[in-house]
Formats: sequence, C-alpha cells, structure tokens
Amino acid sequence: MEVLEPEVWRARAEEHRRRVEEWTAPYLARKARRESHPVEDFLFVYYDHRPAWLRRWHPGAGVVLKGASGFGRFYLDTPEGAVLDTAALMDRRGSSVEWIARLLAATASRPAYLGCFGLHEWAMVYRAAEVRHGAWPLRLGDEEIAEVVEQRGVRCGHFDAFRFFTPEARPLNVLQPTRERQRELEQPGCLHANMDLYKWAYKLSPLVGSELVADCFALARDIREVDMRASPYDLSALGHRPIRIETPEGRAEYAAEQRGFAERARPYRQLLLDACERLLAAAPENPRSEVRPVGTG
Repeated sequence: MEVLEPEVWRARAEEHRRRVEEWTAPYLARKARRESHPVEDFLFVYYDHRPAWLRRWHPGAGVVLKGASGFGRFYLDTPEGAVLDTAALMDRRGSSVEWIARLLAATASRPAYLGCFGLHEWAMVYRAAEVRHGAWPLRLGDEEIAEVVEQRGVRCGHFDAFRFFTPEARPLNVLQPTRERQRELEQPGCLHANMDLYKWAYKLSPLVGSELVADCFALARDIREVDMRASPYDLSALGHRPIRIETPEGRAEYAAEQRGFAERARPYRQLLLDACERLLAAAPENPRSEVRPVGTG
C-alpha cells in the first residue's frame, strides 16, 4: 500500500478539480443556455460519464489516504485512513476489467493503420436526408461528398463509428465491424480507438487514478477537434480550420495527426493495461498470467 499524507492527497484532489473544471464548467453553462458545441460537448454527450463524476478525485487501487474517513461508498475506513475497497469492486467488475484488458492488449499488438483519412465522418452524412450536426453547414455539396466517399472508399474498423454510417454508406466500407469483432479489428492508429481510452479509463475508475482519466479525456478532446476538422462540416465559425482530406495535402495532414495521436495514446493504453493486469493478478479467485499479446514483451 502507498500511503499519501493529508497535504499530498488534498493537493492532488484540488489540482484535479481545477483541471477538470476548465472542461466541465463551459459545458454546463452551455447546457443551461440550451446551446451545443459539436466539438467541446461531444465527450459529455456521447460518453456516459457525468461531469460530476469526472470532477471527483480518486487515487486508484492500493493507496491509503492518511487521515481520511467517510471518503465515499467505494472506500473503507481503516486506522491509517481511507482505502479503496478493491476486493469488493473487483468482485463486481472483474469480468469488465478482463474484457478491457484483452481489448487494450489486442489493440496495442497491431501496427497503426494511417490510411482511413477520417472518411468515417463522411460516411455518416453520405446521401443522408438529415445529418447529425444539422445546425452547422457542410463544406461541400451532397454530390461532392458522395464523390469523395465513392472514389476514395472507406476502411473503418471501429464499430462505434461504423454504426452511425448511413445505410447507403455501410456496403462501401471495406470492413464490416461488429461488436463481437471489436477485439479483432481495433488498431492504434484509429482516432476513435484512441478517443475511447477515455471510456476505458472512466469505466475502470475508481480502480485507476483520476489523473489518468483526465489525461485520457484531454487526449480525446484533442482527437475530437481533428476528427471534426477533417469532416465535411464547416466549423470555421468556431475557429476550427478544416483539414481538407479530399485533397492530397489534406490527407497527408490527417495522417500526420493520426501518427501523433497514436504516439500520445501509447503510454496511456499501456498504463491502463498495466492497471488491469495488476488488478486481475491480485484477485484471489482469479490467479492469472499477464494479458499481453505475443511479441510485445
């Protein structure tokens, strides 16, 4: 057990709250005004993790908060201080931790594919009578968008992007992802797979520390901006310069952004995988070896 002195864990909790408040406060203000933002609101609307939960600080498993008591329903009070009830949480969540670990390991085992060029967003508006972000104009006309999709083709292996494709676009996708094939198809160059590190982090919370959850949120927020800049939507009024993936220059720019996100995501994916492995290995009813793909060490 790691023991954190009161001044240490209180400072960490306050720093986390201040960091997250910069993201949650503007969102809640917009929500109160019944306004929406296609980039900044996405992580709060698409993912099922409330702003209040994101603000709540947790140290993670194996940490004693010296002098703390009544820290929350996930915690036990001990003579030394509050400690996460890891055994009870793993009893409830062990199968989820196992599933997340295997997905993270499988994704990390593959090379990054950088040739999709963000056409998943184009496939979501391809020959659509109504688009998801109807409050914002499209950069190109319907036929121009259709021409790009049909000429370039789509190679999207992420099920949670594919399920938003229009019915007309789905047969044009080289891959036909399903939830059952998720572990088979996800790869570390995919913007959505890297954005989803935030989802896996908060689903592991409070078993992983809140700083890691916030790090994954910050990464996902930056990815969402690039995702929408490469889309057919015109968000220049919001200060987002388009990445024109319909041009060779735009495709090169997008691939460079993908490569950068893959590198940024790598340590977070590994930290989450390491946390899963420790939790699963420590579970008395589930002795196991590390969940690592062949060839990754």
